[in-house]
Parts: sequence; structure tokens; C-alpha cells
Amino acid sequence: MSSVAYFLIGGGVLFELFGAIGLVRLPDVYTRLQSATKCVTLGTCLILAGAAVGNPSAAFIVKAVLCGVFITLTFPTGAHALARGSHLGGVKLWEKSVGDAYDEVAEEIRQRDEAGVEDAPV
Repeated sequence: MSSVAYFLIGGGVLFELFGAIGLVRLPDVYTRLQSATKCVTLGTCLILAGAAVGNPSAAFIVKAVLCGVFITLTFPTGAHALARGSHLGGVKLWEKSVGDAYDEVAEEIRQRDEAGVEDAPV
């Protein structure tokens, strides 16, 4: 493998490590999701890029690109769904958080759910 491949894979592993440290060290579910999503998405894509550079067959490169596209689309979407569900479920932000821009919308959704109103999700 070339040194570029080793560099990409090493950078990806480093970002994965930062994401894991963020999961352990950050104070609430929302900051943990942010850390994990950004670091793990970038880290995994860098590892895939390094593997594609190290194995330059066309089939492998296509598979790596497809996996990267899938990861780039699904990781942030899943994290958004988890954060939204946590917020609607009543999980509080860290006490030193500056603001909660989603609080009013979440309260409206909770009131509609309690009243049994069927409406398009916000």
C-alpha cells in the first residue's frame, strides 16, 4: 500500500478515536450525538478512501464509494432522528447550554400528541 493510503487510514482511525472520546467525555446526549456523527462519518469515509487507494481495483473503488455515500446519508439522518426523539421524549439539555431553539416546536408537538390531533410531522 502507498503512503497516501496509510495516511488516509491513519487519519480515519484518529477521527474514530476522537468520536469515541467524545461519546465518553461530553455531557449530554445531544453533544455526544454531534461528536459521534461528525467524527465517525468523516473517519469511516477516510478509512474507505484509504482502502480504495491501497487496493485500486475498479470493483473495490465502486464499493468503497457506494459505502461512503450510504454512510454520509444515513449517519447524520439517524443522529437527527435520535436527537429529535430524545428532545420530544423530554431529555434535558446540559445545564450550561446556552439556548434551546427547538423547545417551542417540541412543546407544540407534545400538545398535539396528547390531544390526539393527526397532523403532518414538523
